[in-house]
Amino acid sequence: MADEQRPKKKKKKHNPVLDWLVYVAVRVLVVFLYIFDVETNLRFACFLGDLLWKVYGRGRQRALDNLRASFPDRSEEWIHQTGRRSFQQLVMLTIDILFTPRLVRKHNWRQYSTFRNAEEAKWMMHERKGLLMVTGHYSNFEITGYMMGLFGFDLYSVARPLDNKYLNRFLYSVRERRGQKLIDKKGATEMMPGLIAQGSTIGFIADQDAGHKGVFVDFFGRKASTYKSIGLLALTYNLPIVVGYSRRVGDRFFFELGVTRIIRPCEWADKDDPLTWVTAEYTRAIEAFIREDPTQYWWVHRRWKSRPKEERRKAEAQARIAAAEEVGTRT
Repeated sequence: MADEQRPKKKKKKHNPVLDWLVYVAVRVLVVFLYIFDVETNLRFACFLGDLLWKVYGRGRQRALDNLRASFPDRSEEWIHQTGRRSFQQLVMLTIDILFTPRLVRKHNWRQYSTFRNAEEAKWMMHERKGLLMVTGHYSNFEITGYMMGLFGFDLYSVARPLDNKYLNRFLYSVRERRGQKLIDKKGATEMMPGLIAQGSTIGFIADQDAGHKGVFVDFFGRKASTYKSIGLLALTYNLPIVVGYSRRVGDRFFFELGVTRIIRPCEWADKDDPLTWVTAEYTRAIEAFIREDPTQYWWVHRRWKSRPKEERRKAEAQARIAAAEEVGTRT
């Protein structure tokens, strides 16, 4: 699935020795974490999330700005509490990823999860006619792929590899331990036709900024640039799209896995602009489950970084007028 090409940034040179030392430090930390039970680790993660909220000023400000724009009717106290909690959830996800393969099995999955409105989606996956599954950076989005792999569903999740190859290899091994299959974002395009032909389900995280060439659709009342690739894949191969989520219950290692929307090919057949309609529809469904508990969303993301052409032109015109007025004042 080819994402739209952005101007290429100069790649940072990686120091293999430094990368390896970071990897060793992480492995030592993981061994230490495994000494304690998952609930103790999650409490520690909340503490680290609070610390991150205090020291990461730029990220904190971005989260607050995004929340204020998305919930203009909410109080400042609510905005700050939601932002701080979202930072806790970021760190808790790390604990979730490390502990999921150690805890969740076929015989005990009910101790750690429950499903909501997911039966139809599961039967669609069983039929093996091809399916797209999308979600957002929300709570423990990783456990959905793990659960599908655990029960033998043919699911491939598109993921961006980490720059540190040692850490990336370790995390991939943790995530794929019970049958989940990951494919690198860069090589996904070539694999798609074969995966669709064999009736696989392909999973995407669909709430990332797509640059100036993306499709701009409404997301929390503002236009957000969204990748065309998911919609194009659905339209080209006539594939339904399932929008789902995983939501933490309390501070525990327990999750509600649910489906909020199934978008079927017959729904876009008569649309004038089916690509924009499909993209807007699954984005709206993602917003719907985020609104049920905004504290679990990654508000630190630069989701609204790119702006539509008309907004950019308006901003440029205003800047020119302001510059001209400043020159006039000086003269």
